[in-house]
Amino acid sequence: MTAPTTSHDPDSHGAVGVVVVAAGSGTRLGAGIPKAFVQIEGAALLEHALHGLLGSGRVDELVVVAPAGWEDRAHEALTLAASCPCPHRTTVVTGGAERSDSVAAGLAALSDAVDVVLVHDAARCFTPSEVVERVIDAVQAGAAGVVPALPVVDTIKVVDEDDRITATPARASLRAVQTPQGFRRDVLVAAHAQGSGGAAATDDALLVEQAGHAVVVVPGDVRAAKITTPADLAARQRMDTVQETPPHTDREATPTAREGMPVPRTGIGTDVHAWAPEGDDRPLWLGCVEFPGERGVDGHSDGDVAAHAACNALLSAAGLGDLGSVFGTDRPEMAGASGAQMLQHVASMLDRAGYAIGNVAVQVVAPRPKIGPRRAEMEGAMSAALGGAAVSVSAATTDGLGFIGRGEGLVGLATTLVVPTGSLSVQPDSVG
Repeated sequence: MTAPTTSHDPDSHGAVGVVVVAAGSGTRLGAGIPKAFVQIEGAALLEHALHGLLGSGRVDELVVVAPAGWEDRAHEALTLAASCPCPHRTTVVTGGAERSDSVAAGLAALSDAVDVVLVHDAARCFTPSEVVERVIDAVQAGAAGVVPALPVVDTIKVVDEDDRITATPARASLRAVQTPQGFRRDVLVAAHAQGSGGAAATDDALLVEQAGHAVVVVPGDVRAAKITTPADLAARQRMDTVQETPPHTDREATPTAREGMPVPRTGIGTDVHAWAPEGDDRPLWLGCVEFPGERGVDGHSDGDVAAHAACNALLSAAGLGDLGSVFGTDRPEMAGASGAQMLQHVASMLDRAGYAIGNVAVQVVAPRPKIGPRRAEMEGAMSAALGGAAVSVSAATTDGLGFIGRGEGLVGLATTLVVPTGSLSVQPDSVG
């Protein structure tokens, strides 16, 4: 369920307060200091998190919950980050033994003017301001609780204590939840007060759900990934390496292939599918997202023209063949394969070949379904399948012309940029 949104009117709503949970020890990160104070890109994780929150211009009060003995460092981070022009009240409090204790301490430090509360993990330090705004909008539109989330691209299994699979939930109904989570203050305070599982709760939305309130979902962002292990830090640094473009002042300084320097490579991809026969109950998948109630397409796999076009573009850019050579339709194991699985496999091929994905741009050409309302969800799902690479999605029609205009099918178009990262090579392979 997606929450309604509304434009921000500061005169019609009370203050917005944020509780930043930064009291974790960070044992799994192995840095020897609390995780929120580990440095990345020249600043502590906590500073990055505060920049994203305050950058929205929607935060009136901000409470940082710090580990005992680290309160002064938290104040320093606040001082460095709180330089935006938006008015705000900031403070630091000491965290408790459990996460719920820390959240409760943060709630108690907010002023009486606050009626919308966001709870944010400092470890999700690169959450963009747009996610913060979506959460605030949804609470101010009337939701009791709101969480940002991304579609799950992997198949999930439920297992028992003997590691035997007991169930396979439908992937289309699953979401990976992020923060900040937003709530009406009275709802969150009451949920913490009565929550029987509060001591063990790692998700405030769970307490609100247990209290009988509906919690709705807004689109999250792949950049809001949680920093928990050294591998997470390394993944972030790889993303930065791909996204950074060194400045060049003249043509003489620009690296070229002739000089033996690695240069980016571009690729283009297309995919076309006919609509399934009327009455066929197969689902429609676009951009790794299911569109319930829409007519599906004919195809050996799930027929996701957005994901398939992106695969073609990536394979083209890296010189690794095309969709047919890698995922041939004569292979029975590919029947029903998802676009997310294909993207993950292609991303793995590029990684082994020594290429990092810079970005992928996809356009769906069809009169339906409407892409705009689910654009962010599609971008997030495809980005997650590609390991965090930047993805943009757009849509177009043909003004009633051609086979698309006649309602015979739809097209996916994609372009991409990849960057050489090493000297390894790999031949086009197959999904094993």
